Amino acid sequence: MTSPIQRAEQLRAEYGAADANAAELLCDRHPAEAVAFTFIQSDLSSADLTFGELRERSERVAAALLELGVREGDRIATLMGKSQELVVALLAVWRIGAVHVPLFTAFAPGAIAMRVTGNGTKFVITDAGQRAKLAPGADLPADREWRVITTGAADGDDIAFAELLENTGPAPESVAIGGDGVLVELFTSGTTGTPKAVPMRLGGMAGVVMYLEYGIHYADGDVFWNIADPGWAYGLYMAILAPMAVGRRSLLLCAPFDPALTWRVLCEFGVTNFAAAPTVFRALRHSPKPEGLVLRRLSSAGEPLTPDVITWSKQVLGVEIRDHYGQTETGMTVVNAWHPDLVGELKTGSMGRPMPGYTVEVLGLESDAPAAVGESGRVAIATDSPLLTFRGYRDAPERSAARFTTDGRWYVTGDVAARDAEGYFTFASRDDDVILMAGYRIGPFEVESVLTSHDSISEAAVIGVPDQLRGEVLIAVAVAAPGTTPDDALVADLQQLVKQKLAAHVYPRRVHFLPELPKTPSGKVQRFVLREQFGTARA
Repeated sequence: MTSPIQRAEQLRAEYGAADANAAELLCDRHPAEAVAFTFIQSDLSSADLTFGELRERSERVAAALLELGVREGDRIATLMGKSQELVVALLAVWRIGAVHVPLFTAFAPGAIAMRVTGNGTKFVITDAGQRAKLAPGADLPADREWRVITTGAADGDDIAFAELLENTGPAPESVAIGGDGVLVELFTSGTTGTPKAVPMRLGGMAGVVMYLEYGIHYADGDVFWNIADPGWAYGLYMAILAPMAVGRRSLLLCAPFDPALTWRVLCEFGVTNFAAAPTVFRALRHSPKPEGLVLRRLSSAGEPLTPDVITWSKQVLGVEIRDHYGQTETGMTVVNAWHPDLVGELKTGSMGRPMPGYTVEVLGLESDAPAAVGESGRVAIATDSPLLTFRGYRDAPERSAARFTTDGRWYVTGDVAARDAEGYFTFASRDDDVILMAGYRIGPFEVESVLTSHDSISEAAVIGVPDQLRGEVLIAVAVAAPGTTPDDALVADLQQLVKQKLAAHVYPRRVHFLPELPKTPSGKVQRFVLREQFGTARA
């Protein structure tokens, strides 16, 4: 029987090989009749796409792209929602050795321009409904370096995607880019600064597949649905790439998120294995649960999962949500794994234990030596970890160097956590979110967890603001639950709750209320926006 460590080595050898071929690994080796994707519409009608159909259509588009001058290493961006055209376009790009640049459909022209300018992008493939964002303007000049391929009617020098699908030229031989070849160029979410370009190498697929098999545990008989958007790492990796790699079906809902619709899909399609961001689970918690659910495994990633949501899932769904931790740069590295070979006790507030194939450590806040058990420090991954392929950001040597210790032994994630005696990691904060108050280092996550345990609070974020006496003090920004009117009594209740549940010195001196928290498109709270809005407040 293959152990998790042995499996990690197998995957590393397979996807990291010098002759590794993305089209072969993701599609062509799988049975032609096997279903690759089921596309679901808002009325719950659906259509299947088999691996054979995906291969044939992507070969047509790949041949057309070659005729248009696309070559190995060129960037092809997609500004597309979940659709058959999207997955066909992606495989066509990878088939010819080009690099995919995902663009989230909520991006404005400025965000799009930052991701497709100066990096060798040759084409932007877009849905018809997104085409207007690519029009010349203040952010996108008329003399741009790339052309547009649209799923709608072609206009001007645009090219219709339908024309690519009708290409009758011979199917091109797929390009073996090897394990070091770049498959995708993603960008960090910008929570702590300007987004940085992250090359995702084909060899990195080993970690992606390892996580699907052991973290999420997509098992025989499962109906798997990862609801995350493929414009970001978790959705692209786990809703598209990983299921393709293992030859299993993935559900893609071709409609905006809606709690009631999500419940209907879970029931109608018999989903047993569901993955989503904490935001999704919080929204479901406030939406009536239908009868007929058959859920067996629930997974969460993107932001720390607060204990109140886990308690809800156990009580209402009969299944615990297991939190997982990772980054755009690294994939998923610390998990509360579902696989029977790795499954362990679920500790409230913990993001789990390191995945096989990654050596993860907590380094001291002021040194590169390991921190003591239970002491908060910087989460770091050993650079000789078999499944770590990140080497730095594109064209950003200084920012890349800042992510590694001076001796090169560790990649430093920028997150702060503590590790207990059993190897469980508990997230504290981003390293630049740490609040320093009267000599105390306070991570916002613990305080946020207490605040969201209150029935009247849906979400909360904690930041530090300047204070002449203490250096910094905590303030909270919260979203009231539906039907709740924030008042002074609620503020007092929240302050007292933190004192009771956590510690007297970490209670928020002020509590502000907003209709919603500012977030990145991938769902991460933008604390820097809260600092700009409330950072001059004084307790």
